[in-house]
Amino acid sequence: MTSELWKLTATDIAAGVRARAFTAVEATQSALDRLEAVNPLINAIVDHRPEQSLMRAAKIDAMIAAGRDPGPLAGVPVTIKVTNDEAGFATTYGVVAHKDNIAAANGTVVDNLERAGAVSIGRSNMPSFGVRWFTTSQLYPDNYNPFDRGLTPGGSSGGAASAVASGIGAIAHGTDIGGSIRYPAYACGVHGLRPTLGRVPNYNASMPERGISGQLMSVSGPLARTIDDLRLGFEAMVQPDPRDPWFAPVPLKGPDVPRKVALSLRPDGLDTQDAVVDALLDAAERLRDAGWQVDEVDTIPPLKEAGDAQVKLWLSEDFDGALAAAEADGDPGVIAMLRGQQELARSVGLPELHGLLRTRATLARKWQMFFEDYPILLLPNSAETPFPFAEDLKDPEAYLRVWAAQLPQLGIPFLALPGLSVATGMKGSSPLGVQLTAARYREDLLLAAGADIAARGGPDVPVDPR
Repeated sequence: MTSELWKLTATDIAAGVRARAFTAVEATQSALDRLEAVNPLINAIVDHRPEQSLMRAAKIDAMIAAGRDPGPLAGVPVTIKVTNDEAGFATTYGVVAHKDNIAAANGTVVDNLERAGAVSIGRSNMPSFGVRWFTTSQLYPDNYNPFDRGLTPGGSSGGAASAVASGIGAIAHGTDIGGSIRYPAYACGVHGLRPTLGRVPNYNASMPERGISGQLMSVSGPLARTIDDLRLGFEAMVQPDPRDPWFAPVPLKGPDVPRKVALSLRPDGLDTQDAVVDALLDAAERLRDAGWQVDEVDTIPPLKEAGDAQVKLWLSEDFDGALAAAEADGDPGVIAMLRGQQELARSVGLPELHGLLRTRATLARKWQMFFEDYPILLLPNSAETPFPFAEDLKDPEAYLRVWAAQLPQLGIPFLALPGLSVATGMKGSSPLGVQLTAARYREDLLLAAGADIAARGGPDVPVDPR
C-alpha cells in the first residue's frame, strides 16, 4: 500500500494521514520514491532534500499523535517553483546568475502551504526568466512533457505541471503573469488555477521588490490532477500574510448568480484549431448536462487589445536591462523571445505607460459589465494543441504563430481576472483542455464549473512518462 500512496489525490492523502490509515512519512516517502523513479525522464524537479522532507512529515505525524490538527493539507506532498523562496534553497528563476541566491526564510506561499500541513518534496523547473512557453534554460536540464517528449510541457511552470501529472506530489505551486500556470496545466493534462490578483499573498525576500508589471499581473496558484485538490491548494495559499501590502482578504464564496456560461470559440478572431474547437464544444455539452446554460457568443469584450497591452506592460519594464541579462545568461530561447518583442517593448515610454494603465481600467470595466450578463466565459487556452518541443525556435514564422496562439491567456492577467485551465481529454498523445474565466474573486464559480467539466472525463493521470 505504501508504495502506491503517490497515486492518491491530495484530498485522500490528507484524510488518510488524519485517520492514521498511513503516516505522513509514508506518504512522503512514496512521493520521493516516485520522484527518483521518473524525474530523470522529465527533469521536472531540479533540487530536493529527502531527509528534510521526511523530517517535516515526521512533525506532521507527531502533531496528530498529540491530538493537534496539522491543517487541511496534512502530509500532502507538494512541489515549489524556483521563483519562490523556500528556506535553504536557491530562488533562481532558472537563471545561472541566481544559482547561489539562497533564501534565508520561506516566502509567503511556502509559509501558507506549510501552515496548512503540506510537505515540500522538491523545487520545480522553469525556463530562464520565466518568459517562454517551453521549459529550457542554461541552468537546468530540459523539462519534458510526460505524455510525449516531443511536446512542450508548457512554461513557465513546466516543471510544476509535469511533476504533478506524473505523480511527483499531489499539488504543485506555480506562478502566472501571462499564462504560466494555465498553459503548462493544459499541456500536461492537469488542472491549473490562476487566482485573482491579490488573492494569494506574494513576497520573496531573496529577490528585488516586484516592479509595476509584477505587482499588477503576477500571481501564484496551484496545479493538481483533480479540481477538489486544486480547491484544497488554493484555500491553503490564500491565507493572509502582512508581508504583501496588496493582499485582498475577500471571502472565498461570492453571491449566487445565474448558472450562465458564454462560449467563445474564436475570441477576437483567433484562428482556433479544429481539435481545440471540438474540446470547447465538448466542454459546453458537459456543462449543459450538469445544468448550466451555455450560449455561444459572437463577440466578447476586447481580449487581443488586453493581450497586446499585457506584453507591452510586462516587457517594457527595463527591457534593455532584461535583454542584457538574458544575453549574459546565454539561453537562446529567452534571447529569441526578447529580440522578437523588442520593437513592441521599446515603444513604451512614460506617456505610453500612463496610456496602458488607462486602457487597463477601461477594458476591465467592459469585462466586469460582461460578467454581469454571463458570470463565466468558456474559451480556449491556446489556439493550438500543445506545441512541439521548442517550436518557437524553429523559424521566425513559427515564433510569431506561437505568440499569436496564446492570446486567450495573455489578456487575462492584464485585466486582473482569474483563470482556470481544465483538462478534458486527449488527441493522440496530446492532452486537450479548455479555459474558464470570471469576474475578479469569483474562483468559486470557476471551480464549480470546472468540477462539472472534469467529472465527465479527462486524461489518465498520473501518467508514466514516455
